[in-house]
Amino acid sequence: MYLLGIDLGSSSVKVSLVEGDTGHCVASAYQPQREMPMIAKKMGWAEQEPALWWRYVQLATREVLKLSGVNGQEVAAVGISYQMHGLVLVDKDFQVLRPSIIWCDSRAAEIGEQAFHELGEEKCLTHLLNSPGNFTASKLKWVKDNEPEIYARAYKMLLPGDYLALKLTGEPATTVSGLSEGIMWDFQEEKPADFLLEYFGIDPALIPDIVPTFGEQGKLGLQAADELGLKVGIPVAYRAGDQPNNGFSLNVLQPGEIAATAGTSGVVYGVSSKVTYDKFSRVNTFAHVNHKKNAKRLGVLLCVNGSGILNSWMYRNIGQGNLTYDQMNLMASDVPI
Repeated sequence: MYLLGIDLGSSSVKVSLVEGDTGHCVASAYQPQREMPMIAKKMGWAEQEPALWWRYVQLATREVLKLSGVNGQEVAAVGISYQMHGLVLVDKDFQVLRPSIIWCDSRAAEIGEQAFHELGEEKCLTHLLNSPGNFTASKLKWVKDNEPEIYARAYKMLLPGDYLALKLTGEPATTVSGLSEGIMWDFQEEKPADFLLEYFGIDPALIPDIVPTFGEQGKLGLQAADELGLKVGIPVAYRAGDQPNNGFSLNVLQPGEIAATAGTSGVVYGVSSKVTYDKFSRVNTFAHVNHKKNAKRLGVLLCVNGSGILNSWMYRNIGQGNLTYDQMNLMASDVPI
């Protein structure tokens, strides 16, 4: 039995095939081979085409099956990890209405900041654990204000991983963890944040059905199975944003455990059992993959934007090809804290 993992990043889509019984990774592939294109029509904007995500999922999945020699009929389930905080809007036919406004797009920052002050900082922090900031709910409000014709046609709002799951199963759905990363989950009421949606004038019907992070979230449809070379009807059994997923992959699940990862951004991610917040918004708090109403698990996230690209800049401009990354790491380890 094999399990297929799909990781939707902002630079590429990576697919890995894992032996279900042993956890051994049989093969991995990523697409595109060069960095995924990003649309930036204005300063501070960052968008990507969801159709391209799906195309790269197809290419990488086919490549993994070819590299491994595994018949796609032997794959028993699919899991998804994805870039957080993005917005995808689809109509009633599940057609994408505009490019996705992704995590590093800053156009909605003022909208979120205004909501934070007008709703009250204490109200937002105690219920949302964060300022609405530049997260998904604020991005949806931006579309409502600036592209009303698109907003009027929207049937469901999705996070990037929700969109991939929709393509796989034909069913729109999201998770508590996903809603929390979009700042649309009320941790006091344990339900979608109706007060914020009402303030923004957003129709709560835009939020799709909520499914568990773990468990059957839908079955692979005929078209998706044909495009990927997999078996019809296998379950999509997991989805989570990249940072909660990184914590899970490192077995960081219980209060006091911490994961540190470096990619495009550098992240320190710790798990807490307390529904609490940072009143200065220096860190953000979201529902972790194993968060439950009666066993709360919150992921506290400190993000240093650009740490990966800064490391690359150091490598190219200071190392000038004379130092490897390993040598740079060794030199850095000698620097006092």
